[in-house]
This record gives sequence, structure tokens and C-alpha cells, in this order.
Amino acid sequence: MSLPVTTLSTESVPPARAARILSTVGYYAAFVGLGLTTASLGPTLSSLADHTQSNLREISFLFTARSLGYLVGSLLGGRLYDRTRGHPVMATGFIVIAMMLFLAPLMPLLWLLTAVLLVLGMAEGAVDVGGNTLLVWVHRREVGPFMNGLHFFFGVGTFLSPIIIAQAVLMSGDITWAYWALALIMLPMVVGLARLPSPAAQKVSEDGPIGQVNHLLVVLVAVFFFLYVGAEVSFGGWIFTYAVAMGLTDKIIAAYLTSAFWGSFTLSRLLAIPIAARVRPRYILLADLVGCLISVGVIVLWSHSATAIWLGTFGVGLCMASIFPTTISWAGRRMTITGQVTGWFFVGSSLGGMVLAWLIGQLFESVGPQATMFAILFDLVVALGVFVVLMLYSSRRSTSEA
Repeated sequence: MSLPVTTLSTESVPPARAARILSTVGYYAAFVGLGLTTASLGPTLSSLADHTQSNLREISFLFTARSLGYLVGSLLGGRLYDRTRGHPVMATGFIVIAMMLFLAPLMPLLWLLTAVLLVLGMAEGAVDVGGNTLLVWVHRREVGPFMNGLHFFFGVGTFLSPIIIAQAVLMSGDITWAYWALALIMLPMVVGLARLPSPAAQKVSEDGPIGQVNHLLVVLVAVFFFLYVGAEVSFGGWIFTYAVAMGLTDKIIAAYLTSAFWGSFTLSRLLAIPIAARVRPRYILLADLVGCLISVGVIVLWSHSATAIWLGTFGVGLCMASIFPTTISWAGRRMTITGQVTGWFFVGSSLGGMVLAWLIGQLFESVGPQATMFAILFDLVVALGVFVVLMLYSSRRSTSEA
């Protein structure tokens, strides 16, 4: 969509506030687009395997390629945002995303599709780092509710993506038009971001501990993101194939099950906006992690129940949703969030999405589809342990500084 840059720049709205509002709206629209492309792989995985004449064990490497690209894009994007204007970088990322979405269903060989997904992941990583970093620069220490709002709109995109894909498949019988429709939706993001002025970069302060970058804290947060995003990507990417393989749904209903995951994800991020303004981040994160463990546990214990998989899927989406934005907001209160720091956070994220989703692909056919939920459950248990270490370290550091 083309954003009306002059609409809010009236005499009744101060220019600085109008710029913040317009930038925030631009990032929210961008993250709808990012959500659309992020959730596209899971519901189309089996069809892409048919296109490339490969099996699930082989096609699961797409998760690795995409996450590897995401890692590279996060690192390069983080450096670019610290050195140049942010909005042209994000707009370029969306141009690349649109091109790769157009090409993906046309690739007849797995290695060609892998190359497309690698480049797609690079563009997604750059856009994701940009939206999170620039929003912090716009709102500074008041970013908490706005960060949850940003990820709410990401959830809107992930909720809509499986629905768009399911409808396109029903109408055309194939996934090609689904990918092309998603590619066209990316183009208005380019126009909107290109018309907005980029915010000034946040610099590392020389005075005070909050203004410094704590490298151990960066590593701990990156490890936590490794585990959390591994669970999110694996659940969102494999729930479709898992439900079909377990005989719980057909492919069309499985697409709607995927949409239910992202729908509850979106609902939770909407609810998290007022909660983030009133509840301390550590309590939100603890409740989220425990809720995720319970929800996946329901699916594991009643693995042959269609009711259990719907309830568990809704619960996982509801509890996972606010973990990422809440952790970013929490970190922003304890150190300066530069583009490079955000880039390292996303390196952890992309490695997590790469490793666990690939591992599930290796186990899916040899061990059985049940390995999917057991792997995710174990990952979440370790994430809870890392969270405890992170909170203890942060508390001791705060006490030492005091």
C-alpha cells in the first residue's frame, strides 16, 4: 500500500510525533508482509517436494538453507542499518523477497529451489533486523507496547498466509499462483518505506552501564533466541505435515490448522500490547515458556486425538507469540540496541530455525512423525533453563551496578 506521508503532518500534530507515527505504521505494514512470506513454506512443503521430485528428508534442507540465508542477512543487515539510511535497505529487502517468491514454484530441481530459499532468507533477515532495530530507535525506552504491536502485525501476516495458499490451491490446483499472489503483496511495502524518512541511529553511550553493550548478555539472549525460534519455526513449519502424517486431518484442514497456530499467535500479540505496559517482562516470559511446555505436552500425551492437536496448537501459538518482542524489549532496557547487536540476536534466531527444523526432517521418516513434538518439547525445556540463567545473571549484574 502507498502510505500517505503528508496525511498526519498537520499543524495539530508536532512534526517529530507525526514522523514517529508514520514510521511505526510503515513498520507494521512491512511486518504483515514479512509474516506472509515466513508462514508460506510449511503449507507448501509437500507440494514443493512434488515440484522438485524429492522426499521429505531431502526437502527439509530448505529450512536449513532459508535459515542460513537469514543468518547472513541478519549480520549484513545489522551493519548496514548502523551505517546507512534504514528504509532504503528494508525496501530493497522486499524487492528481493518478491522476486524469490515469484521464482520458488518454478524451480524444477531441489538445488535451484534451495538457492532461491537461501536468497529469500537473506532478504527476510535484513528486513526483520531492520523493523526491530528501527522501531527501537524511533521509540527508545518506551518501545515495549510498540514492539508487541510490531510482532502482532507479523502474526497477522502469518495467519493470513496459509489461508491465501489454501484458497489459491483450491482455485488453481497448485501452489504457483499462491506464491505469485504473495509476491505481488510485497510490492506496496517497497513504495511505503521508500517515502518515509529513516530514523537516526542509536549510538553506544560512553557513560553509564545501560549505554554499553554487554557481550555476555548478548550471547545469552542469542542462545535463548536459538532455542525459542527453533521451536517456533519447527512447530509452524512442520505442524501441517505432522497432522497429515498422523492421519488427523487432510491437507486442506491441515492448512487451516497451520492458520489456527498463527491466528492464536496473532491474537496473543494483540493481547500482549496492554500487558507489556503493565507487567514486567520476566514474568511474561516465564508464563509464556510454561504455557508452551503444557501445550506441546498435550499434543504428545494425546497424539492420536484431533481435539488435542487443535487445542495444543492454539495453546502453543498463544504462548509463543510474545516471547520474541518481550525479550527484545527486555534487552533494550539493559543495553543499547544497535543494528549490530540486533543482528547477533537474529544470528541466534536463524541458527535455531536452521538446526531444529532440519533435525526433525531427518527423524520424520526414519523415526516417525512423533519425533516432531518430542524434539520441540525437549527444545523448550532447555529454553526454560537458559531463561533462568539469563534472569539470574541480569539480577546479579543489576545488584553489582547498584
